[in-house]
Amino acid sequence: MRLRCRAISNVDIVETLQWLPSRALASLDTCHSGNVLGTGKKRALGDINRLVNELTSAENGVVVFASSTGQETSQESPEWNNGAFTKAPVEGLAGRADLNRDGVISLNELNLWVADRVKELSTGEQHANMIRPDSIRDFPFSLLGKP
Repeated sequence: MRLRCRAISNVDIVETLQWLPSRALASLDTCHSGNVLGTGKKRALGDINRLVNELTSAENGVVVFASSTGQETSQESPEWNNGAFTKAPVEGLAGRADLNRDGVISLNELNLWVADRVKELSTGEQHANMIRPDSIRDFPFSLLGKP
């Protein structure tokens, strides 16, 4: 019951993001994607998959970064003071995701950095992934300044 009072519904997320006048990126750090205990396991996984599919549909055009695959638990560590899926993009956007050293972090570079770094931090137990509509090509995501 407490979750229902504090959570945002899938409908609210989709309706908010679909009306933005620019490209949108949704970052889903669901902590225990697909690992909901009890009888809600299949339903919860289905709800997450349905949300991702709806967001990344051609008409909504949202790029989604997900913290893990459906059957994995997102890793956290007191050493990082957060989760692997938080640490990786923060490091990446600070410059480490600029893989070709041109002063620009593209969406593809960020995706590669986050996927590799999350896998490294979690010793292979967590696999972050990016899902995007076919209509959205790579684009500059962050400018770092002069290379």
